[in-house]
Amino acid sequence: MFHIKKLTKSYTDAGEKRTILNNVSLIIAAGDSISIQGASGSGKSTLLHLLAALDKPDAGSIELSNAKLNSDSDITQFSEKQADNYRRFQVGLIFQKFNLIDCISVMENVMLPAKISGKIHAEYIQELLHSLGIEQHVNKLPNQLSGGEQQRVAIARGLAHKPPLLLADEPTGNLDSKNSDLVSQLLVDTCKQLNTALVMVTHSEKVALLTQQQWYLDDGRLTQI
Repeated sequence: MFHIKKLTKSYTDAGEKRTILNNVSLIIAAGDSISIQGASGSGKSTLLHLLAALDKPDAGSIELSNAKLNSDSDITQFSEKQADNYRRFQVGLIFQKFNLIDCISVMENVMLPAKISGKIHAEYIQELLHSLGIEQHVNKLPNQLSGGEQQRVAIARGLAHKPPLLLADEPTGNLDSKNSDLVSQLLVDTCKQLNTALVMVTHSEKVALLTQQQWYLDDGRLTQI
């Protein structure tokens, strides 16, 4: 479980301080699916970066409960090495622009996080590829696939190492309406099957309604819809 407590984050723009996140609090339990909407520049991506330990807040904490170790860790206090290990084992990332490596195959793209983490589960990955409908494309290069197929590969890559938390930043923003609906439903359903918590930033109200919880970020504050 992830417990976000009173996160605050500010930036200085043209000499003027701008508060992006203002006392943001949220609990993310195993298997939860959460969508976050808001205007451009409202801090949605900033919140994902903090959850991924890619940035640090000005104040507040993100406590990660480890039931196996019966302990809690505040990821905002991680060293660079601790943050790298956290992302390697605990977090999956999906981006709007896919960020696939064009010179290697679909299978090699999917396997990258699993190889980096040392958690390679061949049977699980085959089942993941099958559930996402891309098992027939494993030997192709990403640029040989459609946009919808590439995003399915990106989802498989994000889940390949069985992370407890999957962060998706506008994962269907580059897709047409039909593919957006299909991929979004697949993403939510797959995370539910794996008991992986999903935090998804989206501009689409239709996509947001697929998740268990819908939140809106405005003026630095997070409110449930």
